Amino acid sequence: MSALLVPPSRVPQPRNPGMALRTITAETYRAFLASPAGAALGAGFLQCPSWADVKEGWRAQLLGWGPDPEAGQLTGVALVLLRQFPGTRKYFAYLPEGPVADWNDPDVDDWLGPLLEHLRRAGAFAVRIGPSPAYRRWDAALLKPLTGPGRRLGDVLASEVDPLGTAVAERLRARGWRRCGGDGTGANGTGGDGDAQPRHVFQVPLAGRTPEDLWSGLNQEWRRNVRRARKEGVEVVVGSAAELPEFYRLLGITERRDGFRLGRSLAYYERQYAVLNAEEPGRMKLYLARHRGEILAAHTMITVGRRAWYQTGASADHRREVRPSNALQWRMLLDAHALGADVYDMRGVPSTLDPEERTYGLLRWKLGTGGQVVETLGEWERALGGSANHALHRAFQAYLNRR
Repeated sequence: MSALLVPPSRVPQPRNPGMALRTITAETYRAFLASPAGAALGAGFLQCPSWADVKEGWRAQLLGWGPDPEAGQLTGVALVLLRQFPGTRKYFAYLPEGPVADWNDPDVDDWLGPLLEHLRRAGAFAVRIGPSPAYRRWDAALLKPLTGPGRRLGDVLASEVDPLGTAVAERLRARGWRRCGGDGTGANGTGGDGDAQPRHVFQVPLAGRTPEDLWSGLNQEWRRNVRRARKEGVEVVVGSAAELPEFYRLLGITERRDGFRLGRSLAYYERQYAVLNAEEPGRMKLYLARHRGEILAAHTMITVGRRAWYQTGASADHRREVRPSNALQWRMLLDAHALGADVYDMRGVPSTLDPEERTYGLLRWKLGTGGQVVETLGEWERALGGSANHALHRAFQAYLNRR
């Protein structure tokens, strides 16, 4: 991981004299995430220092703010990825699902202002962030009977609207931020198509629930499929890096079958597995479903603190009737629960509720676990002042659209 360093004397100070912003070491950053104050902020794996080593083509900075960042007295941190705009010495700054901050703090300018000024001085012409608060939630039981032609999530009154998410969105708009992909999820809304990370995710709450509660939360089809896998002798095990090539082969089959393309190489997954587990052993696990000695499905899970994510799934085209993917997910749910996770995040789902659309099948499958569709605040972007930076920002957006 390379770093762009700004001398501490040049880092602007916030209005609060008890607050400072500095570049920090990976050790200081990780220690904060592991502390009670840091853990309470619920950082995702995309904001762990190791993620900088997963991403090729980006330079990285680790930033922290608080009373004394160098001494580890922090109130927030950020992994910043910087991509150079071709032909210039300027950078696009990206904080995937970050920064790791207290968004309840009404004085966000105490740290957000210095963060932006620091990035501007480091050569960034624009910045994109992914605030952590949720925006809206829909319970699985609410959505199941409301599917239909042309229907989308935005057509259904949410089970819950998060007041913090609403407040953060208003604060960002007032400061000149633009929500990538727009605000709509209805038939004419973009629904987060401009986001690099999924705006709509599916989460299964685990806190305060027993394994029996999780089982009863599955719908009848899921329970039947898990039983079928067990009866057919499907074996679920935790694999190792040695099975990543088989996982990647199955992923290619899945992409062709389901009509999507992640565009990742085997080397990418091998690097991800190595660096995440070097940061914390067991952070990334590869689960395998075997039947008659053959691997039929492979899924990856990542854990950070009290959160667990099902990241990527792959399965074969044959013997799907023995339900290896259901068996995998049930085991992963139980393992996440046993690790003390508060939530099991199954990552992205489409915003469509139309059974005739191809992507609806993914949502239908995840709804069967009995969790919730969560609309995050999505990603927000803004240029960092000045006509030159605004022009570069427009040119960079056009460049990305052509790729």
